[in-house]
Amino acid sequence: MPDTLPPCSVLILAGGRGQRMGGRDKGLLDWRGEPLVAHVQRTVRPLSDDLLISCNRNQASYAGYADRLVADADADFPGPLAGVIAGLAAVRHDWVVLLACDSPLVDQALIDDLRRLAVANDCAAMVRQGGFWQPMFSVLPRRVLPVLEQAWATGERSLQKALLRETVVGLDCAEGDRRLSNFNSPELLRG
Repeated sequence: MPDTLPPCSVLILAGGRGQRMGGRDKGLLDWRGEPLVAHVQRTVRPLSDDLLISCNRNQASYAGYADRLVADADADFPGPLAGVIAGLAAVRHDWVVLLACDSPLVDQALIDDLRRLAVANDCAAMVRQGGFWQPMFSVLPRRVLPVLEQAWATGERSLQKALLRETVVGLDCAEGDRRLSNFNSPELLRG
């Protein structure tokens, strides 16, 4: 059962430019009467006493959904790897659930499966869907921080490539698994 798992921190990434949304902050866009981040936060809140949101703007709006906020060390929205580095440097627990702010259908069962897989294998666990890694649905050991910092220092900007420098176990999910939907276009928000 999940309560036998070690404590975890939760890191929600909400630091992007929102280019596909016309520059609007995706996590704060309304879906079914609430910001996208509210749906994700409601799912993960029972899992942790350490919920962080990585955001580079609208901190006042995000503050109510997190215990703490972090921001990228580099300006100009450098991407999810920067947000993960900032988050891992600030978390309190050894295991970190990593999710995007625009995945409101994620559920606790998926997160619990990832946590169990990560802890059992003592390494990062990431969703694999249709043969493709989905780094925005991961559980990471905090100890990968130096590996990610090293990747960043050598010019790597892909979160997936940086994470795959270490052992990662995959949680295979069906291609049509709606829990993995990223609401990253205006059309998806209408659904």
